[in-house]
Formats: sequence, structure tokens, C-alpha cells
Amino acid sequence: MLKSLHRWGIWAALLLAAGSAAAVGPGGVRKQAEMSMQLSGQIDIAPDGSVEAVRLDQQDRLTGELARFVHASVMAWAFEPVVRDGRPVAARSPLMLRLVGKRLEDGNTQVTIRSAGFETYDPESRASVTASKMPPPTYPRSMYEVGAQGDVYLILRVGRDGRVEDLYVEQVNMTVVASESQMRKFRQVLGSNAMAAARRWEFRVPVEGEEADQPHWNVRVPVRYAIVDAGRSLPDEYGVWRAYIPGPRERAPWISDEDWENGSDVLADGGVYMAGRGSGPKLLTPLEG
Repeated sequence: MLKSLHRWGIWAALLLAAGSAAAVGPGGVRKQAEMSMQLSGQIDIAPDGSVEAVRLDQQDRLTGELARFVHASVMAWAFEPVVRDGRPVAARSPLMLRLVGKRLEDGNTQVTIRSAGFETYDPESRASVTASKMPPPTYPRSMYEVGAQGDVYLILRVGRDGRVEDLYVEQVNMTVVASESQMRKFRQVLGSNAMAAARRWEFRVPVEGEEADQPHWNVRVPVRYAIVDAGRSLPDEYGVWRAYIPGPRERAPWISDEDWENGSDVLADGGVYMAGRGSGPKLLTPLEG
């Protein structure tokens, strides 16, 4: 993810936003809160599309119960067989997961796998869209002053000249709590700010492989707005539950069903990701249900 870093403590920002919203009754918004966790690893896929092995990175940072849940879930998946030279073959794939936890009325927490990805970003790739010039957006002053933080998920249509032809905000998740009207404003301001920056971005387009002859390409880029102390980086969130208020997911009118199927909230930091037609294996098993 792209990160906008500014002078202020992240916890101070969270406290300020929650406190200022208390008078307008954010209780209804607070009930929408989810907890998410991002994980990575590798999977081995058999020629018939079944999963033979799962290896999670830094598994020692997870509870035994959570690690067993993820392992059992992924082992039950089925993929479209990977075919090379006309024959199904065994394959190894990177694995990116986003887990979501929801507190139930009985006090328990329900955990599901919300999103999954099976490719990593290679900035040197000649077969996919990669970043050329992507200066991050500046933090909107109005949002900085109230400590509004969140993640903006963009989808871009990149032309053959490497410039952005069209773009859309698919979702904005906020990590602060306010009234519903304030949350809409926060999402609108951060989304508009991210789009203004993205219109100036430039990309290197595919020059080899299956995608090289396309008239345009759809790519996803997540943009994070976070407030941290000057000179410090964001904390390591791997294997850590992170609270947020999910915004509605909206579909760009110009993308296909295939490009819409896979969301962007699982994408790893600092990458540009081809939408729909990625190089990874195709999962056939529904993630939730």
C-alpha cells in the first residue's frame, strides 16, 4: 500500500476521532466494525486442482487455533487445474489471505476468510502492468486535523501509453469511528484525494506474454492514509487483528464480471495488481458460505 505519513501519534489520532464523535452518537456505526488480519504463505496445488500443502509465513505469531482454522480451510479448496503444454501439472503458488472477525451477540467471534490472492507484485515484470511514476497523495488537511485515517481501494484503467484513462474508488475502509454522515464525508474526501493523485500516475505496460496486445489494462492499487510520528514507519501488522469500519464496495461501470470477482483488500503493500486476469491459479471454492 502507498502510505501518507505525517507528524502525530496514531493512537492519539484514534482517541481524538472517537472522542469528538461521541456527542453525535456513533453507536450504530461502531456496530459495523470488523477486525481483519492479513497473512501470507505458499500453497502446493496437485494436478487435479486439490491443495496438497499449506505453509504460512511467521506461523508462530498466530494462535494454534487460528493456524489450524486457516490450514484446514485452505486444504479444502479446489482450483482450476494448472495446465502447461496441454497437460495438468503440480504447481506452487504464493498465498495472500485476509481474515475477518465479527463479534456475535453471544459474545463469541466468527472468523472467515474474506479475500485470497495468489500472485505477488514483481516490479521488473515485462508481462504485467508495473509502476513507473507513482508519487503518493498528500494527506488532506481537513482529515489530518480530525485524525481521520483509512484505506482507499482504487481500480484504474491504464492505456497503452501507460497513463490512467479512467479510475474508480471501489471501497474506503475507515479506522476511526464517527457518525454515519461524518463517515460518508471521510470516505468521500479520502477517495477523491486518492483519485486526484492517481490521475497523475504513470505505468509500464506489458510488452510480452498474454496481456501484451490488450487495448488497456485494469489494475488495483490500495492507498493507506495513516498518521504516525515523523521519522517512523507504520507498525508491523502481520498476524495482528486491526479494527476498521468497512465502507460499501462499489463497482466501476466499465469493468467485467471477471475483474470484479476478486476484491482488492488482500493486496500486499507497495504493489500494482492486475485485476481479474492475474497469473495466479483460479480458485473454484467460494471463500464464504
